[in-house]
Amino acid sequence: MTDGTVVLDAIDKEILGILQSDGRISWQLLGDRVHLSANAAAERVRRLQRSGVIRGFRAEIDHAAMGRTLEAVVSARMPHTQGFDDAVLKRDDVLWAAHVTGEADVSVAVACNGTAGLDSFLRWLQREGATATRTDVVLHRIR
Repeated sequence: MTDGTVVLDAIDKEILGILQSDGRISWQLLGDRVHLSANAAAERVRRLQRSGVIRGFRAEIDHAAMGRTLEAVVSARMPHTQGFDDAVLKRDDVLWAAHVTGEADVSVAVACNGTAGLDSFLRWLQREGATATRTDVVLHRIR
């Protein structure tokens, strides 16, 4: 652990798997599933939070229920990305964004209101300095 890496045992890994699929599980049910008391399970989760392994708990959003029926991953060449991080974080149609290696400079996942919403996002990306884009439409999410 001298390099800052947290060592996880089998129970920690099992807890993480359970929390990824049900972040609102009660301590009692979590403890039952990993064969610990509710208090011991809760303490494991708190330790995982303190160590930074668990960064937080979030709601999983059904974007289609909000009218965002089209998801896509857009890769873009952006020779100048200064200010891009702040600008992309302000958009409510962005699911995640990353600076990447390879032919593209950035990759952005979006949930849009159909093709018109995707077109609007691509036009915005061009105004932000994208010189070329590649768009992959999500057909079905695995997870």
